[in-house]
Order: sequence, then structure tokens, then C-alpha cells
Amino acid sequence: MISATMPARPLTLADLRRTGIISSQEIVAAIDTYMRDPAAGPYRFPSGHTLDIATIVEATPALKRVERAGPQEKTFRNGLATAIMAAHPTKP
Repeated sequence: MISATMPARPLTLADLRRTGIISSQEIVAAIDTYMRDPAAGPYRFPSGHTLDIATIVEATPALKRVERAGPQEKTFRNGLATAIMAAHPTKP
């Protein structure tokens, strides 16, 4: 049984998408922004949540092995989407 006094776990990007706080289109926009400029800094969603995608890429060894441009770009984007969905954005 879950206690009412038990602190809630931080929400992942997937949780925020599931609850409608962040849309799928906003997630695609965040990935597009990173792909255009990996040094752009943390991405701020319209909800006010922020996510440092460059830090996630650096912390995900599988993403370091995939080319970001050319024929493997789709593989990189899919891997990036998977990685950021498990991330915990900073609250507004």
C-alpha cells in the first residue's frame, strides 16, 4: 500500500508526456533544437520544464557510437528520444 505521506518520485519526460503536460510535438522540437545546435544549452519546454539534452547524450555511451548526421541520423534520433524519455526534467 502506498502511503499518502510517501514523497512522490520525480516525473520523467515520459510521465509528463503521458499526463499531457508536454506534448509529443514539443519533444520532437527539443530533439530538433539539439540536432541543429548541440551547444544550445538546456531546452525549455512551454510548460517551463527544462532538460539538458547535451548532458544526456554525454551520459549515454550508446549515443556516442552513432553518427549524428547522414544515414545513421534516424538511429541517433531514435536513441536520443529513448534516452530523454527516461530523463527527469527540471521543474519550472
